Amino acid sequence: MEAENYLSGGYGIRLAMDARTSGRGRLADFARVWQPSRLKGIQVSPSYGTPFLAATQVFDMRPAPRKWLSLERTDNVADRMVSSGQILVTCSGSVGRATLAHKPHEGMLISHDLLRVDPIDEAHRGWVYAFLRSPQGRAMMGAVQYGHIIKHLEVPHVGGLPLPLPREQILADFNARTRRILELRIEAHEKARKAEEKFKSLFPSLKEPRSSHLGFEVSASTLFGTRRRLDASCFVPTVDAIEDAFAADAARVEPLHKLVVKAFAPGRFKHIYGDGGMPYLDSADILEVNPDITKFVLSLSSEEQKEYHVEPGWILIPCSGQVYGNVGHAVLSTEYHVGKVLTNHILRVAPNNKIRSGYLQCVLGHPQLGRPRVVRFAFGSSVPEIAAVDVLTAPIPRFSKKVEDELADLMESSAVARDQADELEQELATEAELLIDAFMEGDTERFVSDVVEPKLRLVGLPSGRAEGDLSYETVDAINAAHAPAGEVTVHSSL
Repeated sequence: MEAENYLSGGYGIRLAMDARTSGRGRLADFARVWQPSRLKGIQVSPSYGTPFLAATQVFDMRPAPRKWLSLERTDNVADRMVSSGQILVTCSGSVGRATLAHKPHEGMLISHDLLRVDPIDEAHRGWVYAFLRSPQGRAMMGAVQYGHIIKHLEVPHVGGLPLPLPREQILADFNARTRRILELRIEAHEKARKAEEKFKSLFPSLKEPRSSHLGFEVSASTLFGTRRRLDASCFVPTVDAIEDAFAADAARVEPLHKLVVKAFAPGRFKHIYGDGGMPYLDSADILEVNPDITKFVLSLSSEEQKEYHVEPGWILIPCSGQVYGNVGHAVLSTEYHVGKVLTNHILRVAPNNKIRSGYLQCVLGHPQLGRPRVVRFAFGSSVPEIAAVDVLTAPIPRFSKKVEDELADLMESSAVARDQADELEQELATEAELLIDAFMEGDTERFVSDVVEPKLRLVGLPSGRAEGDLSYETVDAINAAHAPAGEVTVHSSL
């Protein structure tokens, strides 16, 4: 009953799709669209629970659970797990965003706020995924959402979307490229994980420190020697234990400021967005796979924009936000980030020729040995921040060129694979957009309808009768009468 749905572009697209009575079906004809029941899990400590991911966390390059749930007290556990290649679609909040589950999602409980889309025929997986990521698919999902503050999609909304079906050759091409996207994502994840495991193995003297929850002591000279920090989080024993291991096991330790050309966060600017502006990335975007770019900056001149640009090989660190969220993660910038305006809430670290970018990213971004040392510098209550002057004091362990190059190669090739997957995914959505446009304009040459029509004439149907006009009962009767003789088989999904 919401009037806005009928004024949206997605509603117009759906009308144009529905006007084509051949060569299409409903998404539910080609894929099972379903949703797990609402989760009522019991939260426990990490040592006793199974990690849980909220809907938005599934899009993170490195999904990091913030909650652990008791499996014994969680119903329908199997339905809440996902497998590599499964299509997931957001259905609460920002709805209609699709992604492929892959290696880091396995073995975790995944939110019920993600619809699961499982193609009935594996040959349709790539096309179904491309359709859901296409501008038309997303617009149609936006046109059927409901809710005032928090938007929602239901299973019938997505299952009822009109879906044109291309010829087998096109389906095979989309399938092959979707498999390649999945392979690249898994490759990126595995290479980064391998580098981090190798880096951690370089510190055999690392010991688990006494829990900081029991309290700890800090000398006055440590408190007032440099920055005069009085917040306890800046002196947690966990970080001291890491840096003691660096000193004991590394060939040498150097402060970060000796290994960089510069480290800075640019100043604030007036945010005015509009069509024709420069693509804008915030701190959450750089931590996601293939993020949606929805903002384009108009308020900066070409000269002013240079302050917010980055170069490949820089280390990008979100420096404003929550310590349990984005703050302190390290990302290696690539060609993807070039030519875009990055928020002033991202710290830029430009390495010099004394250290490779990939190795520095491994050191600063390591989830156990790197990020805790960066997050310790956060200050502020409501919105903690990290200053470049603090990060520049961080000690960096140094090893032989062979060791550092091996880690750098893994991290840098991981970033390249990640970018290749994103680029291929964007190409997939663009080609799906062009195919859907052609279908709506009446160009059915590349769709199944041209193949089905002559087959229907073989069984004596009136010329010009489209398969979209047939009821399921009629289709079943045709199959029963003629399929045994090998004349024709008509699929009810058409």
